[in-house]
Amino acid sequence: MNLDEAKSLISGIEGDLSDRPFVEMHTFVRNGRSLRLALTERLRKSCRRGRVWKSKPFLTAIKNAEYGFDETRARSRGGSDGIFLVTRDHEPVNEMMKKLFDRFIDRPEGGVQAVAEALGCEPAALIPVRLVSHHMRLLGVMHRTEEGDTLVLVDYDDTK
Repeated sequence: MNLDEAKSLISGIEGDLSDRPFVEMHTFVRNGRSLRLALTERLRKSCRRGRVWKSKPFLTAIKNAEYGFDETRARSRGGSDGIFLVTRDHEPVNEMMKKLFDRFIDRPEGGVQAVAEALGCEPAALIPVRLVSHHMRLLGVMHRTEEGDTLVLVDYDDTK
């Protein structure tokens, strides 16, 4: 997928974002495992406020979903692109953790319940992750099943 294709796919689903907990944008396949990438209205609003919606750094991060999630490298070693875990035990607490945990997962009206219901699971089954590119991190939750993974993006972080 190139940046123009990513932008076109996003434009194609943008009108449906406000009607559903999330909208699937694309399915990537890597090493025989599928990853359904989905976006939320919450992500769109946050990115529009930050003036990064459909920007080159945003689209580059979206494109990096094609790397998939590698359980053997679930934690970022720095400088790597891909999907990585976000945990509560990092010190000091950073902006990504605040956005993902305090403002989404732990907040009753944050939207995690609606996402979990749409995926047919409990919120506790969702794995907090970040989708990393050089200039931006997209934050979300991932649901893993035998059939494949679903990554639902809910916010972004561009702090250094």
